Amino acid sequence: MRPYGSPETLERRRERALALLAKGYQPVDIARMLGVDRRSVRRWKASYRRKGGKGIKAKPSPGRPCRLSAKDKRALERELLKGAQTAGFPTDLWTCPRIAELINARFGVSYHVDHVCRLLGSLGWSPQRPERRAIERDETEIRR
Repeated sequence: MRPYGSPETLERRRERALALLAKGYQPVDIARMLGVDRRSVRRWKASYRRKGGKGIKAKPSPGRPCRLSAKDKRALERELLKGAQTAGFPTDLWTCPRIAELINARFGVSYHVDHVCRLLGSLGWSPQRPERRAIERDETEIRR
């Protein structure tokens, strides 16, 4: 199981452990200071001895690759910018279920509604709440 923390945080922890080893601390003491198992400290030491700095470098966890290509993502973003009504929806409000439906219709890729927000986040989009206003609202009368 991968320990908690970003890859950079984990790498800094390993570097700190090696610095403490260089100062003469025992792996058991270092493990207690850093809140890790003593075997981890020994494993980091051995990896550093074998591979040098590369041995303790952080390796990002890539996760499952996106099912949309970069080209498809750009096309999706263009579709989103046109608005929901141009995609055939009754209002111009984009929701995750609507976007999932659009992706399925346009690209033939099925996305679960809960994962659409992650896809949008990777595109730099963030959730927005629409302003609640009555359709009959008359701005000029309100200003007057």
